[in-house]
Amino acid sequence: MMNNLFSIFDPTTNILNLSMNWLSILLGFLFLPNIFWLIPNRHFFIWKFIMMKLHNEFKNLLKNNYFKGSTFIFISLFSFIFFNNFLGLFPYIFTSTSHLSLSLSMSLPLWMSFMLYGWLNNYQHMFIHLIPQGTPPILMPFMVLIETISNIIRPGTLAVRLTANMIAGHLLMTLLSNMSSIIPSYLIIFLIFIQILLLILESAVAMIQSYVITILSTLYSSEVN
Repeated sequence: MMNNLFSIFDPTTNILNLSMNWLSILLGFLFLPNIFWLIPNRHFFIWKFIMMKLHNEFKNLLKNNYFKGSTFIFISLFSFIFFNNFLGLFPYIFTSTSHLSLSLSMSLPLWMSFMLYGWLNNYQHMFIHLIPQGTPPILMPFMVLIETISNIIRPGTLAVRLTANMIAGHLLMTLLSNMSSIIPSYLIIFLIFIQILLLILESAVAMIQSYVITILSTLYSSEVN
């Protein structure tokens, strides 16, 4: 039962032994080129408004580390995760962000680049970060160990947070949809209503999780300088 339940996240569409499910990542780019050749519409203005809000927020978070164009990588990260989370809500589209192979591939290079930049260019500041201000001398070795472990597991926590949230909502919707064959027909309307509410919730989770991952990445980058 459990293997069958989680098999909905397996990339099983193959053509000539090549997995085609990951091509769903490219579907998000279909939403973007319209702004270059169509008259700006409400979709364009809403997306531009969101991007400007994110730019201003990332700029405030980076503070002294901000330089022109430094927020673009985080805005791109938000857009990529949001499009893939949202596309996974459509039927027969593979949810790529439900796999650690994708989420870890995003968080690990970001974290590694932040750590390399911090330790190579400002190692004194990085050492200071290992001991919070006001720590008693007897606790300093333990705090260094705890802070080191918390730094090492950061990419894993980012990846697992995104993957777990995507899997949880999809599993719940799948379980409820499987109940349609065993419940009385007069309860089908009630089940559909619950599924609609869950779909709305998952739409909110798709944006919230992309926002959380991006904000945490921005905070991690602001600590290395």
